[in-house]
Amino acid sequence: MKKISTLLCFLIFITGIAVGQNAALTGKLVDSRNLPVPFVNVALLKAVDSSFAAGSLTDSSGKFSLAAPEPGKYFLRFTAIAYREARTAAFEVTASGLSRDFGLTSLESQAKNLQNVTVVSLRPTIIQKADRMVVNVEGTAMAAGNNAYSVLANAPGVFIDGEGNIQLNGRSGVTVMIDGRPTRLSARDLRNLLQSMPAENIKDIEIITNPSAKYDAEGTSGILNINLKKNTQQGMNGSLYTSYQNNFRHQYTMTGGGNINFKTGKWNSFINLDLTRRTGGRDATFTRIFYSPGKTTYFDQVATGNYISKGPPAIRIGTDYTMNNRHSIGGMFYYANSGGGEEFLTDTYIGNAPKTPDQHIAANNYNHNRYINLTTNLHYNFKIDTLGTTLSTDIDYIKITNRGHADFLNYFDDLTTNQRTADILYTSTNSGYDIYSGKIDFSLPLRKTQKLEAGIKAARVISDNDFRFYFNNTGLVMDPLRTNHFYYRESIYAGYLNWNRVISKKITVQAGLRVEQTQSTGRSLTTGQITHRRYFDLFPSVFIQQTVNENYGINYNYSRRLTRPNYGNLNPYKSYRDPYTWTEGNPYLRPQYTHSFSITQTFKKIYILSLSYLLTHDVISEIPVLNVADATTIYTSGNVNDGHSLSLGLIVPQKLTRKWDTKNSVLLGYNKFSLVSNNSTLVNDQLLFAFQSIHTILLPKDFRLEFNFVFRGPSASGLYHQASTHKVDIAFKKSFFKKKVDLTLGCSDLFKGTRYIWTTDIDGNVNDFNQYFRFRNVNLALRYNFSKGQKVNVKQRTTVEEANRAN
Repeated sequence: MKKISTLLCFLIFITGIAVGQNAALTGKLVDSRNLPVPFVNVALLKAVDSSFAAGSLTDSSGKFSLAAPEPGKYFLRFTAIAYREARTAAFEVTASGLSRDFGLTSLESQAKNLQNVTVVSLRPTIIQKADRMVVNVEGTAMAAGNNAYSVLANAPGVFIDGEGNIQLNGRSGVTVMIDGRPTRLSARDLRNLLQSMPAENIKDIEIITNPSAKYDAEGTSGILNINLKKNTQQGMNGSLYTSYQNNFRHQYTMTGGGNINFKTGKWNSFINLDLTRRTGGRDATFTRIFYSPGKTTYFDQVATGNYISKGPPAIRIGTDYTMNNRHSIGGMFYYANSGGGEEFLTDTYIGNAPKTPDQHIAANNYNHNRYINLTTNLHYNFKIDTLGTTLSTDIDYIKITNRGHADFLNYFDDLTTNQRTADILYTSTNSGYDIYSGKIDFSLPLRKTQKLEAGIKAARVISDNDFRFYFNNTGLVMDPLRTNHFYYRESIYAGYLNWNRVISKKITVQAGLRVEQTQSTGRSLTTGQITHRRYFDLFPSVFIQQTVNENYGINYNYSRRLTRPNYGNLNPYKSYRDPYTWTEGNPYLRPQYTHSFSITQTFKKIYILSLSYLLTHDVISEIPVLNVADATTIYTSGNVNDGHSLSLGLIVPQKLTRKWDTKNSVLLGYNKFSLVSNNSTLVNDQLLFAFQSIHTILLPKDFRLEFNFVFRGPSASGLYHQASTHKVDIAFKKSFFKKKVDLTLGCSDLFKGTRYIWTTDIDGNVNDFNQYFRFRNVNLALRYNFSKGQKVNVKQRTTVEEANRAN
């Protein structure tokens, strides 16, 4: 804590450093009548070869702003359907801090008969940049009425299982960030957060498979960064929305809310309110076979789960204040409070021969939980000089609490004697996390072709989990074997250095090194067990970008990364499901480390072919422990020895017509995992094929159709083998009243193909399960957009042309 206090004092101190000048290229586009032209493509091109350097769109008032580029010669190109292309004269940037206002630029109408015609084109859904893929969410029909969890699951290469565990390109170990800040949550808590976040508030999702040293080393398979919408319009604007969703099981979800943005002078503020009533569930079967000398036990279980979650509106507010051309400061506050209940009802048959049980167990679990998430952020940006030297700071605090209790009603029927017995249990599961973090990032241009980045960061996690288990047949009697009060502390101190240099017109090199020290202590106040961890790691990264010619480029990447165990997985508490099944934490769980290599080729600036290989040591995986003597199964987390993952990915965007846009991605991969158990080596490997095709079609009468098809073949993950899945989503969107009102009708998982069928074979024993989480639903959403700032001339809103797809 002393180190964090020192860092926070330094962060506060540097916010008092003073004054300079903003660096940007600005201007305004008007038509022949001197009226603003919104949504014009503005491209900054290099004068030497007309290659793309940066791009933007004009806002509703026709204005544009681009960050000052690196030194060199450039020109601006303006393009819009129904207007002739316009260009500025070439100009030279001699320093990174150049600021220039190009004033008014007039666009000439391309044809006189277009004055009374509205020409519409499609915004790109997926954009491939040099170091990441950007999936646009804002304004899509699929986003209307859905939540962040559903939208993230539809991103290319992303797979989320029913428990909230995320894979990227068939690999686990994914870090999820929101606005560039790590969430640091368990799979369950992350799922709760994303399900309570309306997709309407999301701008885009960045998929970063090989991050640089600037990012936290956490996340062996990459980073998913969710960027929320930010206000860019002067004055006041916002929206109101409501939606209704039904999953065909008499369960409905309703959402409602709105947002208001206010930008004037030096202030830019917002407030979002979101009210949600969520329902859902699953239908599952579990099959286990236990082989022991002279005896075989068959375990067959049918399960039904239902849940409901609701609470007061979640609120997110924030503001940014520009003190002058050099200094800006801001803050954000988010609060969500949801409560609900869940029931998990099972019927289990156990016997020594197939389909001839001698015992039946009806286990009915009823859970109640209150989930609270409080997130705050303070940030400060300082432009030190006009050459592009910058300093930024962030201070974050997150508090998460889970207050829960559950009743377990177990009824045992002896099918040979018809006798019934009962066992009633009760548990209290109270847990909480306090997460503190602060960081400083510094960027310094060196000469005309080099840039140096450096930064430091400190984070502190305090987790308190008091889980108590009781027998409740004749009153509450504590069970000491299943009760545990676990206290966990973790501190991470990090620093990085990143260097970028343009070697020639065709080759750019970036190299970085990140250092992280982790200290943790897990203490069971119930048993007295204490587990200390302290490890120091180096995480190098190297990127080489080569532009072979105008239509072909190739990138070479290498990085080393890690995934730390979830806090909940370190808690040795036994989480009960039924008399024969429970989960148990592992305080000895080690982090997993990955070496990541990739080669990415870009053709014609839009087609992407990537080859990658990941070597992972100490893979963290769920491990089922099957006890053949009493037919019980314990699910715990352990370290699988090694993991090998080889994949070939292809992204093919294709504009079939001016009003029909498609994005297609193909993944071919091979995953292999191994574990030494009982002096023998268990190997799980599988060739994976995955395909996704997204279609956006503009129909007559201002209708919009979106179609999403996903197929994922059999795959291997840890010790589990998963069967193939598929998903079909479709949505229609219609705008009314000069595009102020949007009505969307959609249906997800039309054919119920997103079914999780997992199998594993450990020492000859079988552990299979088949679950469907009721993803199929129909959704109706209504949104009203309003603006009371600078006026937008709707008749002049003639184009949203496809932007460049590569930097």
